[in-house]
Amino acid sequence: MDALSDAINTFTLNVFKEITEKDSSQNVFYSPLSLYCALTMVLEGAKGNTAAQIQQVLSLNKGTDVHQSFQFFLEEANKSGDQCLLRIANRLFGEKTHDFMSSFKESCQTFYLSKMEELDFANASEETRKHINKWVEEKTEGKIVELLTNGKWQNQFEKHATKERMFKINKKPVQMMFQKSTFSMTYLREVSTKILVLPYVGGQMDMVILLPDENTDLKTYFAYPGDL
Repeated sequence: MDALSDAINTFTLNVFKEITEKDSSQNVFYSPLSLYCALTMVLEGAKGNTAAQIQQVLSLNKGTDVHQSFQFFLEEANKSGDQCLLRIANRLFGEKTHDFMSSFKESCQTFYLSKMEELDFANASEETRKHINKWVEEKTEGKIVELLTNGKWQNQFEKHATKERMFKINKKPVQMMFQKSTFSMTYLREVSTKILVLPYVGGQMDMVILLPDENTDLKTYFAYPGDL
């Protein structure tokens, strides 16, 4: 799992660098885990130069059993808890006229808990589009926010403490939560960044927040030679 975590972290920063290369002043929201999982599923069916290029993008070393590691991760992540709920759903949709190997479809089910669904992209593209959108809607319970963690903070934010405060990036007032408490926190001098850990009830999951010092450009992270 350590090798997988390191690879995902490197991939996350590389993608972030590409997204923010032209303008690092804008807000960015994306799911690197979703991108990574989709590419590792494709990697399972690739070989030769294609497989080598995907491995390079995913920052995988030769010999890393990414599929077994993902199987363990997904099984653990999808376990239902009393206080926290994290759902991860993946699926590959392929053209039904293509002859996909049965071993590839079995691997998708075994390692990624996802079946390979074959649809008629060539002759029924609109119906296929609606079918895929319906699947996404069902898996997210009709709300895109359901892709995020739905859990309770270990230290709850009181509603009365939420007030309108100025958001520094776009200089506009927004509703901000607030509380005064004791949390795990450190400061990484190499990239001038505070790191805060907000635990969820149960102790199984945390939200980790990186807050750069004012006037610290995000490009500082890309130049940092160590592991964040």
